[in-house]
Amino acid sequence: MNLTQRKLKIALVLVDRANYGRLKPVMEFMRERPEIDLRVVCAGTMLLDRFGLTRNIVERDGFEISGEVYLEVEGSLPNTMTKSIGLAIIEFSGVFRSLNPDFVLVIGDRYEALGAAIAAVYQNYCLIHVQGGEVSGSIDELTRHAITKLAHYHFPSTKRSGDYIVAMGESPETVFPLGCPSADVVVRANGKLPLDTLHRLGVGPSLNFDRPYLLVLFHPVTTEFAGAEKQMEAVLSAIRRTGEQIVLLWPNIDAGADGVSQAIRRFREFHHEIPLHAYKNFQPEEYVPIMGNAACLVGNSSSFIRDASFLGVPVVLVGSRQDGREWCEAVKRVQPFEEEIFTAIKEQLKNGRYPASTLYGEAGASQKLVEKILTLLPYTQKRLHYAKVGSCKTAESVVAPSSEPTIRVPSDWENSVVK
Repeated sequence: MNLTQRKLKIALVLVDRANYGRLKPVMEFMRERPEIDLRVVCAGTMLLDRFGLTRNIVERDGFEISGEVYLEVEGSLPNTMTKSIGLAIIEFSGVFRSLNPDFVLVIGDRYEALGAAIAAVYQNYCLIHVQGGEVSGSIDELTRHAITKLAHYHFPSTKRSGDYIVAMGESPETVFPLGCPSADVVVRANGKLPLDTLHRLGVGPSLNFDRPYLLVLFHPVTTEFAGAEKQMEAVLSAIRRTGEQIVLLWPNIDAGADGVSQAIRRFREFHHEIPLHAYKNFQPEEYVPIMGNAACLVGNSSSFIRDASFLGVPVVLVGSRQDGREWCEAVKRVQPFEEEIFTAIKEQLKNGRYPASTLYGEAGASQKLVEKILTLLPYTQKRLHYAKVGSCKTAESVVAPSSEPTIRVPSDWENSVVK
């Protein structure tokens, strides 16, 4: 196959609102490159109204959607998540077969992305994985590394993540720790609050955005799904005691989400006096200033660790969902107990802003990622790097494997698994 005589076709998979928030600048650079034929595939909660129907935002931003994959089985239970993965494999396989891309690109650690990854590699499509190699809690930890072992090329956000990928047996020639595309989203976003959106959308009393507010986003932890409702009750009780205004985002669709949502609905029903306004979704350019202008972020969203790190906003990270991730000094981790959460919020409000962090890279990561992809050649057969086999090839060069392959384990492996 001579890729120089035609465009490089990339099927880029989006399975939830966070995917688009982080990949939008990558998609924009791909759209600008005449060598790339970008095919966007929207799936999962991107297609559901109760999560804000994010696929409409993608389309309004000028991206043509080449495929839609409906895969979510209702119930928010481990059983329904498992069935959703099965549907994802079935539906993605048909979409990829129709598109016949040179590369399939997925990001992160969602179970929907795992379904896409399996559907791609079992049909011999070359898989690119963004944000692999990280460590966290919940089922996401297992899913992320499973996708890594399926992927042919890797774009981790940090050097440590890249080292972990190599330690898992991936060839260093396929690992490119260029930083997180979120940095470009933050840099491009207008710092002004989207007041029209904040006043027009969502449910609950109107808030006064001249006053401080907390941004709250708490997802269920799949491996602790039976306790999700109780954990959310603890979060709500704690933020009620602060007396602050609350901007709240509804949780994702994972097992336990119904319990989290029920706790929120009960809280709203019995506490009309609390200034809490709940939203389904924000566009990436809106979400950044909403985070950036918050007095404190409370919950367990990965955006509070990754995206917020560029802003220096104080974070109270609740529970185990992000345990093991790299985070900056602005993050204070607590157990999902009311008193701990309340005390941490008060401390963070008193502390105020932290210095912005470059832990997850700097602006320009998205362009570097796209430029690097243009140098890669698709391939199908991968093996453990330390198994003494030939290396994969790039369009720039062919590098022979070391005559004495070794397993490179990061020096901080034992100390960095749990934060």
